[in-house]
Amino acid sequence: MSTNNSSNQSNLKVILAYLVVYIVWGSTFFFIEKALNSFPTFVLGSIRFLSAGPLLLLYCYLKGYKIWDRKSAMEASLVGFLLLFIDMAAIIWSEQFISSAIVAIISAATAIWFILFDKPKWKQNFGTPAIVAGVLLGFCGVFMLFAEQIFMAPDIHDTISKEQKTIAMFVVTLGTIGWTIGSLASKYLQERKSEEQKTKDLNVIVKTAWQMITAGVAFTTVALVSGEYSSFDPSLVAKNDWFSITYLIFFGSILAFSCYIWLLQVRPATEVSTYAYVNPIVALLLAQLFTPHEVTQIQIGGLLVVLFSVLLMNWNIYKNNRFINAYRRKKKLKTIKLKRLKTMAPKSSIPRIIEIADFIDKEEDRKKK
Repeated sequence: MSTNNSSNQSNLKVILAYLVVYIVWGSTFFFIEKALNSFPTFVLGSIRFLSAGPLLLLYCYLKGYKIWDRKSAMEASLVGFLLLFIDMAAIIWSEQFISSAIVAIISAATAIWFILFDKPKWKQNFGTPAIVAGVLLGFCGVFMLFAEQIFMAPDIHDTISKEQKTIAMFVVTLGTIGWTIGSLASKYLQERKSEEQKTKDLNVIVKTAWQMITAGVAFTTVALVSGEYSSFDPSLVAKNDWFSITYLIFFGSILAFSCYIWLLQVRPATEVSTYAYVNPIVALLLAQLFTPHEVTQIQIGGLLVVLFSVLLMNWNIYKNNRFINAYRRKKKLKTIKLKRLKTMAPKSSIPRIIEIADFIDKEEDRKKK
């Protein structure tokens, strides 16, 4: 009985963690747009990451993790500058001019840049028809969004020009390239380390804390130099906007990321990666329901095209996932067993044979556990 309770609690934790990663990360695009009503671009990034980074580092310290290694911290700073400063600065700045939904859709197309910039994998990637088709389809989806802004007749009530919207979309795209380069740098820096270096390496959550601190320092520097902080008056910030930035700090940066790391430890990475398909849908729904931006059919179409392209680009990963392969082998073995038994037994005994085959499979699974 206690084993069942423990299993149910574990399943509940997994479900709750997925809900956080799916919904909270998807909602951050919306809350950035809301917070921009009171916070200048770089002040917003400064407060968010200079709050989240040290809090996450304090959590790691209390958990007993090693929090400092010069080489690891320097690597984390480089990755953090590319991932959390370049990309997030592009997202925050662009949401002054375009809908959070459009930003989320373009961000979902980041998989394109991973294929194009991951040079060691070019032969493998461009030798796979599904991946090539996914890249081409992804560009089509992004082009649909650009075409909408460039060619559609402007809304007479819209104070933002086509040129501003188009520039904002290019900036978001450049931000996703920064995210890609940062991610690839993190990947290959880790791969080049010896086993001895890996044992000395900092925990991934600690490195993320240093990445956030680096981004926070970069945002703060730009906010000070550009004069954003000198003209910023905290007393003029609306209560709703304080809530938005608090949500981004505690839920978007700390809680969601912690759930993401935990899920990677207890669930298959290919399963966890499905957040990339859900986040833009959440962003699209929130933009439609709670912002003045109209979600158009072209935007929905662009989203569907981009998500399908991401599926194609990741097809080999999903197809070769060990859990899926194990399921296929089990199903094939069961089919072979039943075929053999059916040829040996009279038709009236087939239901009983199926029951026995199921029982054998369950016993085998129990022994493995």
